[in-house]
This record gives sequence, C-alpha cells and structure tokens, in this order.
Amino acid sequence: MKLPTAKPSAPKNAGARAKRAINQRVLQEESMRYFLEVTRVGSVTEAAARLNVAPSAVSRQIGRLERELDTLLFERRARGMALNSAGELLAAHARRAWLDIERVTDDILALRGLRKGEVRLAATEGFAYEFLPALVAAFQARCPGIRFSLDMCVQREVARRVREGLVDLGVTVSLGSEQGLDVEIRYPSPVRAIMAPSHPLAARRQVSLAQVVHYPLALPASTSTLRQLLNISCARQSLPLEAALTSDHLYPLVHYAAHGQAVTFCGELALRQQLENHTIVALPLRDREMNERHFEVQSMAGRRLPDAARAFVEHLREVLCA
Repeated sequence: MKLPTAKPSAPKNAGARAKRAINQRVLQEESMRYFLEVTRVGSVTEAAARLNVAPSAVSRQIGRLERELDTLLFERRARGMALNSAGELLAAHARRAWLDIERVTDDILALRGLRKGEVRLAATEGFAYEFLPALVAAFQARCPGIRFSLDMCVQREVARRVREGLVDLGVTVSLGSEQGLDVEIRYPSPVRAIMAPSHPLAARRQVSLAQVVHYPLALPASTSTLRQLLNISCARQSLPLEAALTSDHLYPLVHYAAHGQAVTFCGELALRQQLENHTIVALPLRDREMNERHFEVQSMAGRRLPDAARAFVEHLREVLCA
C-alpha cells in the first residue's frame, strides 16, 4: 500500500515574511494619502471633504491600514482624531516618502535639461513681507524656471510646516534648537531698537531698554516670541513695559515709530530697505537677552532637499555673507 506523501511544512518564519511583504506594499498605496490628510486636519469628515470622497471611504482606508499593520494609529476623540505613537512613526515615514517622490521627479526633470522645480517657503512676517520676495526675484533672474510659494506664519507655525513636510524651507528667528528640524543657515539676528532718525536717541551708537522705556513704545502682541523676550528682560531689570500701540503685525509698528517719537523692536534683516532709505534707524541694545536670537533657514530633519531648494539655500547664504 502506497503511503500518502506528506506535504512539506512551511518554514516557521514564512508567515512573518508574508506579513512584512504586505506591510511594505500597503505603505506605498493610496491609503497613505487618506491617512496623511486625516493626520493634517484631525478629522475623517474634513479629510473626506478635502479629498472629495465619502467619509466612509476614508474610514475604510484608515481601518485597512490599521489591520495590515496590526496596530491602531489614532486616538479616537469626541472632537476628532489624534495620532498615537505608532501613527506618529507612520506619518513621519509617509511624509518623507512623498517628499522623496517629489525630489526624484525634480531630479529627472533636471537631467532632461528642463530646469524646472518648485520651492515652498514658510516665513515669519519680517522676512515674508520684503526680505524674501526680493531674494526670490533675484534668484529667478538666474533660474527663471523655478517657481516659488511663500506662506507667512507665526514662528511656531513655520516650524510645524517644515517638520510635517508641508514646505521645503522655513525662514524665521530662533532662540534655540528644535526637534525634528535641521538648520541649513544660522546667522546672528539681535533685536534692535527701531526709531525715526529725528528721535532724541537716534544719534547714539547703542541704547538699553532702561533708556527706551521712557519713550512711547510700539510693541508686538503678547503671543509673539519677541514680546515674551522683552517681557523677560524688563522683568529681570524691574522696568515698566507699557505700549502706546500694540499690533500682531510688524510693519504697523515700524511705520508708527518712523512717524513719531515711539520706539519699536525688530532685527535688521527684516528692515533692510527702510534702513537703506534712511526712514528709520536701528540701534543695538546692550541688554543680553536682546542679543541671543538667530536668523535660521530650517528644513525637515534628515531630508535631502530637492536641487531647486538646495540652490536657493546657497543663494541665501551668498546674500547674507556679502
């Protein structure tokens, strides 16, 4: 009697290998786009509206990801969804994957000699209003095929957009290093006392907060990092800090100071044109806290920038060192 032939048993780790293959494949599929949109807006309903699909379609894709990866990715809350630790890891991978696809596309275009590309910038108001548009125009005179987008944000929003890959470069001021960011350029950007050339203090080589607080002050809103820095320095010295004018935008403060006897505060880089036109003067401040800020060009940590963004960084470096 012929005995039945035993079927060869599968290797013990075959299931694990198959599972890894599924996981690697699912990370490259369209469900990642749905996942990233929910991550960005914190809501399945809003993500569906932005993607122009039904909310159920988004929910199915998120559920599929969680089943394939055998883990939850979000904390479900009454007012939306927030990433858990596993979701944060996946989001970081997904953002880098999309950015790498964009970079490779730009590299291929460069090989074909098309000289095309896009640089996405986010910057605080002082740099977005005048400094960066002039630099972009000069750069495009040399590389006319490169397009730019420029978003104006508060400092913490600049860092968030860079960290999440929504922009290529962030241009801002910083008091210290931040997690998840690489610093492409770091340049001293001390705070200056800004006033009209006719101001009683304008002829001095430098001033202190103790001197300027006796004049009308034009101050940024309490939420700004500059205002917080001023509060700290004045509190340390027991100095009064009262505003004749408060604004959450820089340029109303500068124009107010230029047309009266008030003093405001800013870095010189943001005011190059006004300083060259002699409509204002910018005096160094002796107070130590006012000299600890730096201008920074930030990128996502560990990311290889596209050629167009890298070239613009070098252009910025040339201008700052000129």
